[in-house]
Amino acid sequence: MATAIQVAIQRLNNTVLVFVSDFNQKDMKKIFTYLIICFIAVVFFACNKDLSAPPKNAKVEGNTIIDQSTAQIALNGVYYNFAFATATTTGWQMHEVFPASLAGYIHFGFGNSPSDLNQNSIFAANPNYWLESYQTINAANGLIKGVNDLADGKFTANRKAEMIAEAHFLRAYSHFKILNYYGEWYKPDSKLGIVLRDEPSVLSAIPKARSSVKDSYAFIISDLDDAIANAPVTNPVYYATKWAAMAMKIRVLICRGGTGDYASVISLANTIIQSSPYVLEAKQEDVFHTKGLASKEVILGIQPQALQVSYPYNKSRQYYPLASNLWTASQALRDIYANDPRLTWMIGTPTPYIAYSPGTSYFMKYILQGGTPNTLSESDYALRLTEVYLLEAEALVRSGGDMATVKMLVHTIQSKAGITATVNNTNYLAVESANTADLMLMEIYKETVRSLIGEDGAEWNALLRLPLATVQQIKPTITSQNLYIFPVPPSEFLYNPLFGDQNPGYIKN
Repeated sequence: MATAIQVAIQRLNNTVLVFVSDFNQKDMKKIFTYLIICFIAVVFFACNKDLSAPPKNAKVEGNTIIDQSTAQIALNGVYYNFAFATATTTGWQMHEVFPASLAGYIHFGFGNSPSDLNQNSIFAANPNYWLESYQTINAANGLIKGVNDLADGKFTANRKAEMIAEAHFLRAYSHFKILNYYGEWYKPDSKLGIVLRDEPSVLSAIPKARSSVKDSYAFIISDLDDAIANAPVTNPVYYATKWAAMAMKIRVLICRGGTGDYASVISLANTIIQSSPYVLEAKQEDVFHTKGLASKEVILGIQPQALQVSYPYNKSRQYYPLASNLWTASQALRDIYANDPRLTWMIGTPTPYIAYSPGTSYFMKYILQGGTPNTLSESDYALRLTEVYLLEAEALVRSGGDMATVKMLVHTIQSKAGITATVNNTNYLAVESANTADLMLMEIYKETVRSLIGEDGAEWNALLRLPLATVQQIKPTITSQNLYIFPVPPSEFLYNPLFGDQNPGYIKN
């Protein structure tokens, strides 16, 4: 699969170079819009040839698990799928740019892409998180079955329960990713949840109806509860822990927003803040430009592959200077950093291709303008302590909690960016003067964008938790709630006749 993608990328690059020399700027805008659509299709079909062939070091079949050692190899395979890895790179850049593009803050560097315009229908043929997530779920189910089939005596201490708990975490994360992008997660009573997979998907197990949103949430939370109870307390940062499960449960519950959910978010957040080994960095920039996955506030990260730094089409080069793609900061992102010290290290100068994407500039969160790829710039972040603070603040507002505590939590995050009361910053004062729930939720949303832009969809989810009218003011191309999610891929209806209805606003084909 990696080889096919590399060929597709190289062909796209060669095509772009030819077009650059032969066409004027007016033509270029149309051409690059067309090219990105073609590239999406090429990459999908290149991948689709090998859907049934897992990476060589990602084996998870039950018959390969015969003891603790082989179980650990299989568990590593689940993490390999979670990272959406190939021999050269991890595939997490789409966790960074895709939701941020949908929200209006990251922009394709050569004109409008479908995600910039919220043209969701085009993604029917490019299932994005669908393939990645179900691949991980299937790997996790293989691990769970294989480990459960072994006698307890094959494992030392609590390692059997820990391995199953880690797999439950990865399965929960992946099911929630699918619910978040392909199910009506924002409608608790909707029938349009997701297909829940709890066993390895052999051909005979494929036909299955999608569950309701309520049942989808319940299944995900059950997996996370097991991970909270049984996952390791300590683990390398690229492996799950009970703390990661708590943080993930916070993310799930804030989206569900049911009776008692906000209280649970607050309780879990306080437990993490007060009792976990994670602490906020004194300077937020240090997470990305100095410490990376060694930062004490990273709860779960994605470690780059061994050859990733030198790979010509790695993640960093898609931000600067340009490889197969160029992802840039939009004018909206620059605007939200007004009066914010982070502007100087998050947003660079306009790119040379500004004529095709007006108002955009280099996005420097992962690689500074003029920098070269390194392990820091190639690392990805699934869960950070900053998100825990901001989600607790949001839960407090939504449950009618103490506004002084809310302001303290937001100010704590602002202080790590150099925004304090002593500097009389307008963004600090905006939080201080936000004395209604609606005003405070807007300030929390803005700080979520500033702190968590381009990580794992926090800015997109935070936007969609606002009222629809507010969402449309911020991103006018989101014309209805149907655009909160994506069409179920046609292949699902082809191979799973029991699936059920297509998502509203999309054609079942």
